Amino acid sequence: MCGIVGYVGDKQVTPLLIEGLRKLEYRGYDSAGIAVVDERHTLDVRRAEGKLRNLEEAVRVHPLDGTFGIGHTRWATHGRPTEENAHPHRDCTGRVVVVHNGIIENYLELKNRLRTQDHRFVTETDTEVIAHLIEEHLKTNDDFEAAVRATIKELRGIFALSIISPDAPDTIIAARLGPPVVIGLGEGEYFVASDIPPILEHTRNVFFLGDGELAVLSKAGVKVSTFDGEEVQPNVQRITWDPVMAEKGGFKHFMLKEIYEQPRAVRDTTQNRLSLDTGRVYLEPMEITDEDLRNVTNIKIAACGTSWHAGLAGKYMIEQLARVSVEVDYASEFRYRDPVIEANTLLIVISQSGETADTIAALREAKGRGAQVLAICNVHGSMITRESHGTILTHAGPEIGVASTKAFTAQMVALYLFALHLGNLRGTLTEDESKRHAQQLAELPVKIEHLLSNTAHIEDLAREFHRATDFLYLGRGINFPVALEGALKLKEISYIHAEGYPAGEMKHGPNALIDETLPVVVINTRESGNHASELRYEKTHSNIVEVKAREGVILTLVTEGDTMSASESTHVIEIPEASDVLAPVLSVIPLQLLAYHIAVRRGCDVDQPRNLAKSVTVE
Repeated sequence: MCGIVGYVGDKQVTPLLIEGLRKLEYRGYDSAGIAVVDERHTLDVRRAEGKLRNLEEAVRVHPLDGTFGIGHTRWATHGRPTEENAHPHRDCTGRVVVVHNGIIENYLELKNRLRTQDHRFVTETDTEVIAHLIEEHLKTNDDFEAAVRATIKELRGIFALSIISPDAPDTIIAARLGPPVVIGLGEGEYFVASDIPPILEHTRNVFFLGDGELAVLSKAGVKVSTFDGEEVQPNVQRITWDPVMAEKGGFKHFMLKEIYEQPRAVRDTTQNRLSLDTGRVYLEPMEITDEDLRNVTNIKIAACGTSWHAGLAGKYMIEQLARVSVEVDYASEFRYRDPVIEANTLLIVISQSGETADTIAALREAKGRGAQVLAICNVHGSMITRESHGTILTHAGPEIGVASTKAFTAQMVALYLFALHLGNLRGTLTEDESKRHAQQLAELPVKIEHLLSNTAHIEDLAREFHRATDFLYLGRGINFPVALEGALKLKEISYIHAEGYPAGEMKHGPNALIDETLPVVVINTRESGNHASELRYEKTHSNIVEVKAREGVILTLVTEGDTMSASESTHVIEIPEASDVLAPVLSVIPLQLLAYHIAVRRGCDVDQPRNLAKSVTVE
């Protein structure tokens, strides 16, 4: 949600800001703007409603020169998505400029007070209040940093801020309480952003500001302190992503590129963590000890959106392999229901970005009640990884498309690794069983590559179904989360109404929807020799027959070689055979491609769906 970029150095700042904002487009936005200070200490702003190309045109018509500045892509919360409400925002004097991610909860109270002090407001936003409040504090103390600190102490809510003034040459002040702030350390140049991609082209040395921290960037370097002024030594990390990984690499869309990166993402998430000789899993060192894990009596998983679907699949994995009871919560609901946290409760939080506001809130709620917290995350150094007792990093690389693909499969693999590790520790798996599960995981990337090597039939299905107005997705057991994820992908990027449902609940409502116009996608895979899997398969097959009897259009995902369900279906997609607990990693991939090709045929913005943001950093 929203994007911030800023630069201090010797280069012309305007192209850097525009390119940085382009690398943040995936976060979702409805307006954009930049503020630049030139060598004469003149500050100027350009803003535009709509896509970044509109801002580029504004800058082309009225150029900006300078070597330090800030930029922003806005996703409207307070105030309509107009040029007037676009960031950056100024104070009355035009000497203070602010960009802001988050929500200031007491902005009306502050606004009313400032109006009595002769401040005039020109926008509907909460952000404008920050600029005016800094101006007011500068009246009593002309120290820019001190005025910013005094302002921050008056704000109630969550915020990521970048602030400049021509009266503080070559200086950017950044602050964080909630949404992420990343600082990039170059050679004589320094960067601030709300995510890593805008910085990666210029430097790989970065650190994340912590909550309640403020950074002052100048040509001399970066100083970090708490809001109260206590010095902080940042934890600088070197990003290993190749900058090319964040580019499209010849694919039409980031989403398609990321779908095809899934074999690598699965390999990288598994690499150096799995012994095929022993079936043992080796996770990163963490505060949670092996003894702690042996003593776990129940596990709770909290996540949002696609990560919640991964968590739901993880429930089946953990319960089957480690025999521990698992409860899966929407992170947005977790802290509002007075959750029961026992002495040996483990909370697993899942987030691609590590900055999801609801998931961070769930983490803090559980920690406050005494639970140990394990994070599954794609971004080392993010808030969730810093506040958890342990982390399993998914090595998916940067995911730019708003609709998550490779991060989802990497999350399921991380959960599988954890389930296997826990099963080993608790003695619920024999050594032979562990070796078999490890071997199956090691074979998974090749099976994904096989799936991706021939997708023409999925494009044909997209051609047939892209005008549908509704879809129903059905799955039973561990295939139910896949049904949910398939439906979510379709609705996210094609804007077709789609619903995922447990196959066993068909008679309790969804049967009423079925007619000859409704495509029904059924996930009905099976593992040979597994009695429970065969039983689930047979029961789901009965649902397929029910849909056929009502003249529904049936698209079934089956295991290669299946003839029983295939013969009753209108269309069939085959996936390679896999164990029950790993099959979802395979079966979700054709559903990702189906959603993608349908969206493309409908002319939708695949990488930046309307009204959605990549990282939801406010509640």
